[in-house]
Amino acid sequence: MFLILLFRIMPRFIDLFAGAGGLSEGFIRAGFEPVAHIEMEKFACDTLRTRAAFHYLREHGQLQVYENYLLNKHEKEDGRKLWEQVPSKIIDSVIQAEIGAKTIPDIFDKVDRLADGHPIDIIIGGPPCQAYSVAGRARLGKKIESDPRNDLYKFYVQFLEKYNPQMFVFENVPSIRTAKNGEPYRDLQNLVRGLGYEVRGEIQLASDFGVLQKRQRMIIIGWKTHDGNGNPTNYHYPDFQKQENNYKVMKDLFSDLPKLKAGEGTLCGAVHYTKDLSKMRYLQVNNLRGVIPFTTQHIARPNNLNDREIYVWAIKKYLQEGKQLSYKEIPADHQKHKNKETFLNRFSVVNPNGCSHTVVAHIAMDGHYYIYPNPKPTTENVRSISIREAARLQSFPDDYFFEGTRSAAYKQIGNAVPVLLAEQIAEQIAEQL
Repeated sequence: MFLILLFRIMPRFIDLFAGAGGLSEGFIRAGFEPVAHIEMEKFACDTLRTRAAFHYLREHGQLQVYENYLLNKHEKEDGRKLWEQVPSKIIDSVIQAEIGAKTIPDIFDKVDRLADGHPIDIIIGGPPCQAYSVAGRARLGKKIESDPRNDLYKFYVQFLEKYNPQMFVFENVPSIRTAKNGEPYRDLQNLVRGLGYEVRGEIQLASDFGVLQKRQRMIIIGWKTHDGNGNPTNYHYPDFQKQENNYKVMKDLFSDLPKLKAGEGTLCGAVHYTKDLSKMRYLQVNNLRGVIPFTTQHIARPNNLNDREIYVWAIKKYLQEGKQLSYKEIPADHQKHKNKETFLNRFSVVNPNGCSHTVVAHIAMDGHYYIYPNPKPTTENVRSISIREAARLQSFPDDYFFEGTRSAAYKQIGNAVPVLLAEQIAEQIAEQL
């Protein structure tokens, strides 16, 4: 009886196209047990391995091992010194592979060994969104029609067919409904219905889930209509209740981190807080300061004088008028881009008095779209947001470490699902399972 109860308390999941693990982290926080994370990018896989080691060490009362790793880590080192201190099966749960026709049999074999004969209760994840996003389709033009990423949802369906979970969560951009005239979205629904699932997709706004970011995502959830005995199930699309979100980015999310100038900070090493947790209610109630007494990766990009002068103008305009600076308003001698007709908001300030605009993967290229809202901007103190600040906008806890280079960390964060959004989806599903 105890084993049956334990199994029900800890439903098991596979995470496909896992990225840095934002969706997984939310499900783990809600009490789910990961069986496997499948991801193709090396640095994202390294991050997943480090996080898997963290959860193992925390569960076994050995967090000091994790702290020592962060305190002594050097740039350009991967996480091997940490990974070697946990059982190999923990690290092996991260499968670095591109999901495709040639690789999927081997991936199935690895997942089977990790599952060890136990059922998979739920599959989560979402294929890379570039093939469906408005920006991605505009950038790639006609090439998008032959982009293999258009068909990645079909491999997701193959995992459903193979492991027959009770439910699944498929996360993507809202424009998946209209990409290629809606053909992939309709096909996805038809395929999963053919496997005995009902499916429903709704656009969810991250700020309605306590995230300090106005990020829209399509959350598609499917569920088995009948159990193994042919009886109807009670599964359904969750009735998410919108949260009142009156917190402010500057006061409630950024203000306990040390002040930085452009180019300051380190990729490794401890960063100590400037305020007690009791004074940071948002972080406290959402458990975002983590379980160790410091954080990491509070590092800002270097910016040249030309960019810093633009940052000053952008911040002043936003704070005084509540409007973002248009590229056309920048003096000609400061304009370095030939394109002056589109992407005119390429220099944008993070809203200090509410929720930020959407964090996307382009943050890995430059920080111009995420200018830190310094209340008294000068060319000496302006900068773009740090890795840790970007991670907080995505509601990653402060003990989450992103492996790889600075740009790789930004990319992982920009591609992620906000943890608080994922956690509340998981909580609703846990009640049904």
